[in-house]
Amino acid sequence: MYCIFLLLPSFLLAQENIGEIGSLPAEVSETSGLIFYNNRLITHNDSGNAPELFEIDTVSMQIVRKVTITNAENIDWEDMTQDDTHIYIGDFGNYNGTREDLTIYKISKQEYNQSEIVSAEKIDFSYEDQNEFIDNGSSNWDAEALFSFNNQLVILTKQWIDGGTVAYSLEKTPGTHLAKNIGYYLVNGLVTGATYNPLSAKLVVLGHSNILVPFVLKIEGISENSIFEGNIEKFPLDVGFAQTEGITHVSEDRYLISSEYFTRDIPAITLNSLLFGFELANEEEVMEEEETEEEVIPEPEENENKLVLYPGNEPNYVGYELTTTNTILAQAIFDTSGRMVKFRSGSEIESDEIDLTTFKSGLYYLSFYLGDSIISESFIRR
Repeated sequence: MYCIFLLLPSFLLAQENIGEIGSLPAEVSETSGLIFYNNRLITHNDSGNAPELFEIDTVSMQIVRKVTITNAENIDWEDMTQDDTHIYIGDFGNYNGTREDLTIYKISKQEYNQSEIVSAEKIDFSYEDQNEFIDNGSSNWDAEALFSFNNQLVILTKQWIDGGTVAYSLEKTPGTHLAKNIGYYLVNGLVTGATYNPLSAKLVVLGHSNILVPFVLKIEGISENSIFEGNIEKFPLDVGFAQTEGITHVSEDRYLISSEYFTRDIPAITLNSLLFGFELANEEEVMEEEETEEEVIPEPEENENKLVLYPGNEPNYVGYELTTTNTILAQAIFDTSGRMVKFRSGSEIESDEIDLTTFKSGLYYLSFYLGDSIISESFIRR
């Protein structure tokens, strides 16, 4: 069998003014959900942490208020959302697909505004089409995204196996409910957050690839019975590698994104917990810029890292050309589940070709660790 590889197409960049705002406080290094309320950023940590909400001043990047939910437990808090009267926290992280205690905590904004100790109502639920709760490792029943749309809550699942997401609608009334399936979309990534912006009537979904390359989906034309039948565009977020977790809108076009602290020993990787801001350009602005601006060809950077893949000299081999002035610490290949299937330290790299004879057909990512950065390209083994 011959090894045929294809570079995946790059997405057209449709955001502007994206950049790092600052490092999040260490106390919220496991940030997961975000909302923007009373001119403050509100976040929470994920599984195993205290049932607390943290208000952060986005200028000083300091925690200015902490609110405890007395009758809640943080089993695996993953996202939060709001409407005019309430804040909702989704305790529905479910990596193995075995949980039967999924819930959303509903907190009165009036009570939240008046006290740093509040109680919550519970919206317990199960998915209408989940019939088995067997631990087979990773599952398609994890979820990390929640948003409010009209009179319902919508959960977006994080499918570790299929790389897609299913939208489920849920009543906002306390009690026990079945979450209704209202659509599927093949994201080719892991969905980690969502925010519906009523100012622009757009749903913006956050996620990242298995090798922590962030992206957003911009979705227009959603309805209460269908989330994915409108116009959908996928854009990369030019912030480098990051475990992006939470997203919220602050105006018609402005969004904030948080990333979680991430570390790995082999190869050595450390990503800090950060806050980013970006703007989604509207269609009229994009068209005007295309009509009036002249094309500018940027000058190449002296220290720019570049990785190019090409067919190897022998069948079942892939070749590469890596241009960098940095030290190569390691080389790794990941499959679409994020599993590392091949690894070499920098001193073990002896050629610019890789033998893929033992690889099954599928999509893979070739990555090089270059000290303070990582460069990757994808290829398909057929």
